[in-house]
Amino acid sequence: MGSPAAAGWGAAPAKRARREGSPDGPRGPGDPRLWDTERLCQHLQLSGVAEPGLLRRFRESGITGSMLLDLPACALEVTRVCLPAERLKVLACLNKLRQQDMDVMKVFNDPIHGHIEMHPLLVRIIDTPQFQRLRYIKQLGGTYFVFPGASHNRFEHSIGVGYLAGCLVRALKERQPELDITQRDILCVEIAGLCHDLGHGPFSHMFDGRFIPLTRPDLKWKHEMASVEMFEHLIASNKLEEVMKSYGLVLEEDLNFIKEQIGGPIDEIAAGKLWPYRGRQKEKSFLYEIVANKTNGIDVDKWDYFARDCHHLGIQNNFDYKRLLKFVQVCEAGSQKHICARDKEAANLYDMFHTRYWLHRRAYQHKTGNIIEIMITEAFQKADKYFKIEGSGGKLYQISTAMEDMEAYTKLTDNIYLEILHSSRPELAEARAILRKIERRELYKFLGETRPETARTVIKDQCNSLLESFVNSRPEKNPPNVELKAEDVIIDVINMDYGMKEQNPIDNVLFYCKADPSKAVNITKEQVSKLLPMTFAEQVIRVYCKSQDPDTVSAAKQYLIQWCIRNDFTKPQDGDVVAPHLTPMKESWNSRRNDGHRTAATPNCKQRLAFDK
Repeated sequence: MGSPAAAGWGAAPAKRARREGSPDGPRGPGDPRLWDTERLCQHLQLSGVAEPGLLRRFRESGITGSMLLDLPACALEVTRVCLPAERLKVLACLNKLRQQDMDVMKVFNDPIHGHIEMHPLLVRIIDTPQFQRLRYIKQLGGTYFVFPGASHNRFEHSIGVGYLAGCLVRALKERQPELDITQRDILCVEIAGLCHDLGHGPFSHMFDGRFIPLTRPDLKWKHEMASVEMFEHLIASNKLEEVMKSYGLVLEEDLNFIKEQIGGPIDEIAAGKLWPYRGRQKEKSFLYEIVANKTNGIDVDKWDYFARDCHHLGIQNNFDYKRLLKFVQVCEAGSQKHICARDKEAANLYDMFHTRYWLHRRAYQHKTGNIIEIMITEAFQKADKYFKIEGSGGKLYQISTAMEDMEAYTKLTDNIYLEILHSSRPELAEARAILRKIERRELYKFLGETRPETARTVIKDQCNSLLESFVNSRPEKNPPNVELKAEDVIIDVINMDYGMKEQNPIDNVLFYCKADPSKAVNITKEQVSKLLPMTFAEQVIRVYCKSQDPDTVSAAKQYLIQWCIRNDFTKPQDGDVVAPHLTPMKESWNSRRNDGHRTAATPNCKQRLAFDK
């Protein structure tokens, strides 16, 4: 790894020493994985395993170095050519080879998972400009402007996910050898975990969740698509194909497998088939549930960001992935193999999804962090057509088009914020002014938040009509002197859930019982607890005012109350304080308030009798 990475991640230099007879470093001619049958036989002879009959059988069967290192996947081929008396000598030689292969593992000192070892192929991927780019993209985007500790980046999260992906797949391999999980499978799953976030843009989800939908509304684009493209670009531009082959990977098949774990089925037509994947057959369907679980959302990506984000945010993490690792195994259900959890872990999994919701509620969708991201998005929109990024062949791209060329996209990071902020170009003046407001904490004013009272939801695409109805909601009683315009107001519609919109994600989780660990079963919410949520999604509508003028802000808060009354929304929390003359106009608001007052302060008849006694 390059010096910046080594300095920042506590590498163990001795573990990356060049091998003897390896002029090109760890993956040169001295690498046992590259040995053909003849080179392997020479090594066995030098190691004292010199029986002519054994060497002849090795040559006849075509045993190579990679096969010897890929036990037990290749155990049948190797043991078939070894007599019982010869196997101990071959195993001793194998252990030496494995030790030599392990010498190029690299140790990372991670604040969340402790000292972790990374496979040398993963280290080669980390040591590329495309992966190092993740050092300069904040994991939580604008949340860092609210939580001072949330300074971590996509770089360390990606390494953590790669590590946890390896932990889970190895746990399954050790617990269930019959699954036939090979070293190739493990390596591909680790690479997918490592590279799953390569496609994130500046400020992470702000880029694909706010900026791109506003700037290019007709473009159906997600960061997972860019992650697949960036992974392809990473491999090709750094000429890692031969390195991957030297570790026993089959390029087309394994590259497809890695990309499918990140972005789903490669072929849209194949997506509707019974088995849409190319990288692995149906017998290994469970491998697609490790990095990004499309079935129920329980995956190592969440395990890492729960632990990592809570650590940096200063929020308690109530979910322990290490415990769950002890209670997962693969069972067959519906002609496919799925990762199942022990039945007694059902309540813990509800806690896991509640942790996800609580992180969104307290941090990811924080009202101040959100408005800062909205302001950064506005600045990027105003700078977009003036900002040029050079891509392949010298072609220039804008902020909103850089993902069309991975060479240009590699250069697009959070640093663009500082480039605009410190620029002196007159065409960037408007964008610069917005960012300077953020620096001075002159943020758009939060007016309040509300929710639809009925089961209906507001569609985000309806924001323009929402704005129009808001500015037309001038209070009927004692109207303020200020008349609002649409450009004075921002309406932010936020959907928060347990990960699968209105659906209970646990309904898609399969469990196994102690009585029959091979049988997959469903567990209903009623079987777990009566205190679990009845709904698994909610919508919050937040309103902000761009003006800093106190009279305008006061008037806008009254507009908000009138708007909520007309649209059958819930009463903002400070409604009775900012507009006491308006809130009595909605009967449902007042009946609830009166009930609450009566319960809290006014005893009923039975209570009076008790007090009289």
